[in-house]
Amino acid sequence: MTTLTILVTGGSSASGIAVTRALGAAGHRVLTVGSDDVRIKAAAAEAGHGATPLVCDLASLESVRDLAATVRGLGIENIDGVIHLVGGWRGAKGIEDQTDEDWEAMERSAVTTLRNVSRVFYSQLEASPHGRLAMVSSTTATAPTAAAASYAAAKAAAEAWTLAVADGFSRAQSASKEGPTEQHSAAVIFVVKALVDAAMREAHPERRFPGFTDVEELATAAVGLFEQTAATLNGRRILLST
Repeated sequence: MTTLTILVTGGSSASGIAVTRALGAAGHRVLTVGSDDVRIKAAAAEAGHGATPLVCDLASLESVRDLAATVRGLGIENIDGVIHLVGGWRGAKGIEDQTDEDWEAMERSAVTTLRNVSRVFYSQLEASPHGRLAMVSSTTATAPTAAAASYAAAKAAAEAWTLAVADGFSRAQSASKEGPTEQHSAAVIFVVKALVDAAMREAHPERRFPGFTDVEELATAAVGLFEQTAATLNGRRILLST
């Protein structure tokens, strides 16, 4: 496999550590990004394989532009992949108690961070022979409940944005009217009910976590994106829930 440079956002999370570790083990150079210096450095060390920790407020477009400049300062001119793992959860009892604070928090974490990262690194992903953008969504985006209205709406918006990126990749490559080329960049959506990791299982041995996706399964799927052709991936919603 060609050694690629991949940006993992939300790298301090359990899923971020698992994905960073798996990509590094596959031989890729991984830049793992978090909002807190101490936590992202600890996460990079736990993931191993020489992962590079970087700090950025992904909800700030200017900070993401600074992140791109920092990456260039490392001697990296092009990013081949972005695995976007920034998320969060806000719920309520029903529609009437969906607060503005909850909506703003979900919009900021699920949508704004994705918009910023994809806009800043779009041209690099589109130019890469193996360009990949992936985000993690929820089954609630297509089957929303009243209690999860803000969460589901934010995830649905993030999915729509990702599919728009996929359309951009297609129009620039295989569907180009002026000079169509083989599709080499892809944007995809990983769909899960919820994520679970070893620490959660240890803390709650009485729970079975039905339908949850282990972060290690997500990590395997992330590595697999770079082993499949872009034409078979672009614009897909990939269900990981079991």
